[in-house]
Amino acid sequence: MKRILLLLVAVFAISSLSAQIRIGKRGQLAASLESNSIYYVDDSKIGEEPIEKFGSHNFLKLDYTLGRFSVGVQGNAFLPVQLGFNDLGYGDCKFFLSKYIQWADKNYEILVGDVYDQFGNGLVFRSFEDRQLGINNSIEGGRVIGRLGQWGQIKALGGRQRLNTSYSDTWVMGADLSLSLADMFRMDEMLLSLEGSFVNRMEDFNGEDELLDELLEEMGQKKNVQLYSGRLNFGYKGFSLRGEYAARGNDMANSSAIAAEKGTAFLGEIGYSHGNFSAMGMFRRLEHMGTHISIYNMGINNTMNYLPALTRQYTYMLANLNPYQVNVEGELGGQVDLAYSLRSTESRYRYWNFHVNYSTYYMLNADQNTGKRNLLWQDLNFDVERQWSKKVKTTFLFSRQEWNPNHGWDEETYASNIFVGDFTYKFNRKHSLRVEAQYLLSNDYEGDWVAGLVEYSFAPMWSFYFSDMYNLGETDTNYYNGGVSWSKNRTRLQLSYGRNRAGYICSGGVCRYSPAYTGVNFLLTTSF
Repeated sequence: MKRILLLLVAVFAISSLSAQIRIGKRGQLAASLESNSIYYVDDSKIGEEPIEKFGSHNFLKLDYTLGRFSVGVQGNAFLPVQLGFNDLGYGDCKFFLSKYIQWADKNYEILVGDVYDQFGNGLVFRSFEDRQLGINNSIEGGRVIGRLGQWGQIKALGGRQRLNTSYSDTWVMGADLSLSLADMFRMDEMLLSLEGSFVNRMEDFNGEDELLDELLEEMGQKKNVQLYSGRLNFGYKGFSLRGEYAARGNDMANSSAIAAEKGTAFLGEIGYSHGNFSAMGMFRRLEHMGTHISIYNMGINNTMNYLPALTRQYTYMLANLNPYQVNVEGELGGQVDLAYSLRSTESRYRYWNFHVNYSTYYMLNADQNTGKRNLLWQDLNFDVERQWSKKVKTTFLFSRQEWNPNHGWDEETYASNIFVGDFTYKFNRKHSLRVEAQYLLSNDYEGDWVAGLVEYSFAPMWSFYFSDMYNLGETDTNYYNGGVSWSKNRTRLQLSYGRNRAGYICSGGVCRYSPAYTGVNFLLTTSF
């Protein structure tokens, strides 16, 4: 608790100094601080007591800009690493820096330092940071971008890739080219572009186990692994079409894999929008496309490309109880999304929003499991949002989810029927009340669940909430959570206490498993 108080003192000190910082007449300094701290409380109801009683993840970022020149540094301090982040070293204190120097001109950019970038949809390469999931796989090296007027751009980057809280011995080199055919041939009403990427990952065998290294070579593992992708983007009026095909040379998922395999991926998207109606269809096929930074490591950080779950991402508790996990070794599926808005001609405060979504995924090959192409995931859902007046808004959501608890290795699936009611009432411009009621009906797994949330906001500074999620079936356990948040200008503080269920925490379709815990959580974000 002392550490939390010290963090509070630090943020108010930074805020008070921000108005006094002046660096020249043209230079601009920007800074941000984020701190997420948890004090764990013993709770025999949900299992073993945590080894460490405190965990804190902190990020301080400073950026200075002067004309076309910019420089930045970010300090990442885990004091110590929180429960569930074993790949970062749960219970250990870790610290590392990210840094860059950049010159950005009209026709080119040069960056030296830690590179965050993505080629296309990320099927062959993506380096990014996600603080909630503890991901930071930046490239320590450099990047050059050359712009070809309105015709497109070429990009090249290279360096060694970060793995967990240090840099790996893996070197990544890549290039990406984008050409706008519509601009070349002056097709003003159309979007038409061709794009392509190449990536080479080079990792020497570490030499710690000569027999293992010899075995890796015998199974087809190469020091250099190449990845390629080609992309097409087309758009005309309300119609859009996108496609990407990617391929990878022989590679092993990790040192415990049976053999090195070639990988392929295809992603296709089609969309249409007109007036208040929009429709989108998405299809993806993956085969052995999980590409790791190092074959000697495991964990969510050990990923060089980006293969998220292409399903509806929920914020409601019960709808997000068992999110889909991508099978990077082989899956086939997609989703369809339809939306329509019906607006009142008399009042802008009265409207209907209708939304329907369907997603399904299967094992790619029957020989991946028991000889059948088993179902991995299926979700049929719809929601209706109604703004009745300036004060009242309601939302009803239904989701029918069917999922394979063994990730396709047998035919067993569980089904859940989820009902959500969401009610918001605005008393005036500053005071509002939001209430959620949720029910999950299932004859499988843990049985039925019920959940609820009450949130009261005093805009623009205060917000209070309390939620509870209770299992009526197998565990007979409730997961409660309550908290308060305070915001002023660019600073936000949140303090909460509750019991958290073991399960997956997801962000952008990527998930990390989090063990159950009970504790006090303190979140701080500020910028200037």
